[in-house]
Amino acid sequence: MDTPELEVDDEIVLRPVNRRILPEVKRAYLEDPDATRSALPWLKDGEEAIRQIADLMLDLEMHRSGDVVHFWAIHRLTDNAFVGMIGLGDELQLAASAYNLGYWVVKSSRGRGITNRCVDRIFNWLEQTKGQALVEITVHPHNEAGLSTCRSIMERWGGLAVEGFVGIEVEGRTVPHILHLVQIDKVVE
Repeated sequence: MDTPELEVDDEIVLRPVNRRILPEVKRAYLEDPDATRSALPWLKDGEEAIRQIADLMLDLEMHRSGDVVHFWAIHRLTDNAFVGMIGLGDELQLAASAYNLGYWVVKSSRGRGITNRCVDRIFNWLEQTKGQALVEITVHPHNEAGLSTCRSIMERWGGLAVEGFVGIEVEGRTVPHILHLVQIDKVVE
């Protein structure tokens, strides 16, 4: 199943990631490198990060024709401005999981509920297209904004936090994260 374009609402659209957005992603990274590394913890610093982001864009573009990975660039409809990325990846903690949800909104667009609206649209798409899908969300326990967003997703979608921590590899060391799970079931009409 190819990654589709998804209209979120009258403000936001999700477009499958492609390498043409690299200049916008690079600007967003340079605006707030720490937040970018929070979303992409494997990123190095400086120019190496830019090369890694370029490789990521190319990799995600190549995977958009399939059902293993689905990543979107978040754009405002009014001016087509890039405001972040969100996606369903394959970096999984549990064998039963279908996807890991990752999201990142640029600094100037945070605090507007963009991530939650995008998650709802993506989960609705999953409900319509998949029989079932267990989705993981891993958040560092000190990432207050990420935890707040995750709690909101759990409340709306009936998810739960797994007791204890899971280890995520970050710069050669294992860092504890909280694992959250959401079961998406196909809507039966």
